[in-house]
Amino acid sequence: MSDLVTGEAVVLDLQTAKLPSRALAIVLDLLVEFAALFICTLVMSVALADLDSAALTATMLGMTVFFLVALPVMVETLTHGRSLGKAALGLRVVRTDGGPVRFRHSLVRGLVGFFEVIAITGAPAVITSALNPDGKRLGDIFAGTVVIRERTPGVGGPASPLPPVHPQLLHAMGRELVAMDLSAVPEPLWLATRQLLGRIGQLDPSVTFRMSTGLAGDLAARTGNPVPQGLHPAAYLGAVITERQRREWMRAHQQFAAAAVPVQTPAPHPVATPDGRPHRVLGGPAAPVPAPAPAAPSFTKPAAPAQPTPPAPGTGFAPPA
Repeated sequence: MSDLVTGEAVVLDLQTAKLPSRALAIVLDLLVEFAALFICTLVMSVALADLDSAALTATMLGMTVFFLVALPVMVETLTHGRSLGKAALGLRVVRTDGGPVRFRHSLVRGLVGFFEVIAITGAPAVITSALNPDGKRLGDIFAGTVVIRERTPGVGGPASPLPPVHPQLLHAMGRELVAMDLSAVPEPLWLATRQLLGRIGQLDPSVTFRMSTGLAGDLAARTGNPVPQGLHPAAYLGAVITERQRREWMRAHQQFAAAAVPVQTPAPHPVATPDGRPHRVLGGPAAPVPAPAPAAPSFTKPAAPAQPTPPAPGTGFAPPA
């Protein structure tokens, strides 16, 4: 077993392939490649018999590079780390973090493998793989990859990691999930559970069962709900993750609905002033003010002109009017 650490700091217990199985897979690959190269060489030598020796040599050299370097790189990239020999023995090339290999990893492995396996007759690859605890050769060390064992050789295909679950058991578990308290589960435990469920198809069934059992025990201890009898621990983890996602979706939906409903502000009632006229309330619309009724015309009698006051006798002084 090898402890591969993913980019999210999750440890994956994977069974790495050692020297005997890797050597047998490489031998099977080389037999197929050299057979295809030999057949194509015969065909090209007959079809291009009129070419001069220099052109024929260049053509043969190009075919050799294609079948021994380019073709293995293409097959390993398109199959995500499974050549013909590795597929026959249940092996796969993955990155050191457990992820699938890409073109750059396969290219480094193919270029280095041509020199250490074919050009130098495989001596560096054998020595390095025998001394390395994960069975890596030089190409794996330079490319940052490792060869893991997906299944036991001789088995027709990988076993199903999750056995079928009885419907009544799922129905009873559904009622427990709704009432389960998930607030005490830390985020690293959720992250490790998601990582395991995302790679469940790439792991050996025994490794999946062992890792899911440990995570399910930690999750059950946090929630207080034990794993139901007869239920695979990975299925239990998947059900709890689904319930958590459902709650998060419902919470987000409620928040969105609350933000989308506009707040209705009631119109303020007009407040009468002491003189009976409506008064506008600050912060609200003004109440309509009715126009005053026209006053009736009033006719007044003109005042009589003032009469002058006669002067006082003997003085000759007349007071002002």
